[in-house]
Amino acid sequence: MLNLKIDDSTRLIGKIRLGNNVYIAQGSILRSINDSITLGNSSWILENSVLIGTPEHPLKVGGKTIFGHKSIVIGAEVGDLCEIGNGVIFLPGSKIGNMCIFGEGTIIPEGCVIPDESVVVGRPGKIIRKLTQEDKNMISRMRGNDISLSTYIEHIIHNEAKESEKMGKLYEYGAKYPIVSESAFIYDSAEITGDVTIGHHSLIASGVKIIGNSHGPVRIGDNVQILENSVLHLLPDNELIIEDNVTIGPGCIIHGTTIGSNTIVESGSIVCDYSKLGKNTLVKSGSLVKQRSVFDDNQIIEGFPAQSIGENTKIQKRPPWALA
Repeated sequence: MLNLKIDDSTRLIGKIRLGNNVYIAQGSILRSINDSITLGNSSWILENSVLIGTPEHPLKVGGKTIFGHKSIVIGAEVGDLCEIGNGVIFLPGSKIGNMCIFGEGTIIPEGCVIPDESVVVGRPGKIIRKLTQEDKNMISRMRGNDISLSTYIEHIIHNEAKESEKMGKLYEYGAKYPIVSESAFIYDSAEITGDVTIGHHSLIASGVKIIGNSHGPVRIGDNVQILENSVLHLLPDNELIIEDNVTIGPGCIIHGTTIGSNTIVESGSIVCDYSKLGKNTLVKSGSLVKQRSVFDDNQIIEGFPAQSIGENTKIQKRPPWALA
């Protein structure tokens, strides 16, 4: 761990390659599938971010790049000296040049290419201008007026979740205590409270919070995945029902809704109370499903607020960024 700063509540899963002086802040989670994450020297990952690499789309980050709070990065390539605002989402196959600035909440779509020295904002992100000298001065100032890049020095960390570590924290609320199938896998930093039922072979990833307190029941079916740093909750006199084979991507907020079987909710999405998603629905990254919205089976929905943009013609496969 020489020359690394990794806070206690972070979770590093899989084989991860970290440069010298990397900092990973509280609540952040890095998950590398088959040796697919590399961070350059002196890059920082701030609180509650989620970074995932896959064999199809390895995650590679240059030197002295800083990710703001609650960033989500899945299978992207990000250059040196980038300044990335809070809540930014990079999707698989996106490629980011050196010395780019991203406004808060920006979403970079799959396969998007951003050239060097771009300022990018929006959902989806659009280049609004090239860097000015003032921008470059800010990037330098944020790095102690030193934007030089040193020779990469690698530290390899290799952690895998073990069976003995699988159960996160379960909390009673009143007379209600979570009921978890013996075949479910609960990562150690997940927390589950109150009136929650989790079905067979379901996976609850690191940093997930599921709250079934006085506001009503949470029912999670079989073979469901709730991925890193997502939060499940609901308003009073409501219920949250997630049917079988659903995948909830990292960094989502899911309130009292019904989600049909085989649905995929991609990273950073928000699903609000009293809504309903039909079977085999796809919710694209960063979307907002408003209260009382109803979508039929097989819909592809996207936007802020979400609208139907198409229809699935086949049963969806679990995405490659899901848990094995």
